[in-house]
Amino acid sequence: MRFTIIKDEFLKALNVVSRPVPVKSFVASLVFIKLTLDEQGLTLIGSNETIAISTTIPHKINDKEIIRNSRNGAVLIQGKYLTEIVRKLSGKELTLDVVDNSVVEITDEKSSFQLNSAQAEEYPEYDFNEDGVEFNIYSKDLQSLIEQVSFAAATKENRPMLTAVNITGENNQITAIALDSARYARKTVTIENTVNFVVNIPAKTINDIIRMFEDNISINVVVNERKIFFKFENTIISSNLLNGEYPNVKTIVPKSFNYFLEVNAQEFLAAIDRVSLLSNEKSAVKLIMSNNEVEVLSTSSEIGSANEKIPNFQFTGDRLEILFNSSYVIDAIKALKCDDIVLQFIAEMKPFVIKNAKDDNITQLITPVRA
Repeated sequence: MRFTIIKDEFLKALNVVSRPVPVKSFVASLVFIKLTLDEQGLTLIGSNETIAISTTIPHKINDKEIIRNSRNGAVLIQGKYLTEIVRKLSGKELTLDVVDNSVVEITDEKSSFQLNSAQAEEYPEYDFNEDGVEFNIYSKDLQSLIEQVSFAAATKENRPMLTAVNITGENNQITAIALDSARYARKTVTIENTVNFVVNIPAKTINDIIRMFEDNISINVVVNERKIFFKFENTIISSNLLNGEYPNVKTIVPKSFNYFLEVNAQEFLAAIDRVSLLSNEKSAVKLIMSNNEVEVLSTSSEIGSANEKIPNFQFTGDRLEILFNSSYVIDAIKALKCDDIVLQFIAEMKPFVIKNAKDDNITQLITPVRA
């Protein structure tokens, strides 16, 4: 295999496929990037045990020649070194030449590198064209769908399914859910397609994937029982799914409440953040609400105490005290990304809901802390 290529186009593709490539792996071939040159162009594949990414650089983009002096073939090159070498080369073009099936020479006008390579046949086989339920979604909608719930997923592996984001497609709506033992988050977006599916994808994996979308572009998503695919431009991202049933959460959010507090999100967030500096080991902060006053306070027998009154609020109901984990509430408010929030309560020790005052498509639920 041999080709001369515009450096910036090559580096752009390497930056995409190298993201999941590990520096070390029990599967030795996964530290490599697979390069295949054929009539379609140069296809690069990088993967770990969960995510695989394929992107293709065409021979021409519009009328501009990207790849020339080519000889078709395939090779494996260590991802870490290939990406760094291409990044540091100073020329506008570079030439990559497989010398004898075990060495790759990379050159530009000034520099020359020789890298050990491996046979393309040693790389795992990936099918990037599997069938399944298909829909289109804009990347900004997909990013908000995941970012506004994934923080609530469990991080401990004792219940693996709780480390996942549950994604459901029903009619023309996509709903994402995440929860652990003390909090729950749900977000819904509307799409143009009519779909019907349920999948569970590790929260860490889907967060890694959505960070790859730099612009607001249309993403073609394909879902089947084993995998989920994200297709855009000349790139396909494939991810494994978690097998098993997600916990039944249909009745987790109460249908009616006895107390309502509406506040400015930033004022409330800042007050909790300040007061929690002196909270105990559970990051517990107490919220005391009445028609006349809303106050957040914390206390620690070793450090001291703090309290702050919320200047602008609207409260409905009798006096109520709630003790909660400040980190959980801060995460929930930040995820809502809005100016005004509504907190809805049933009783002192019952889970409470935090919502955007003007948007019912996202819900955060938190379980209080026991005193």
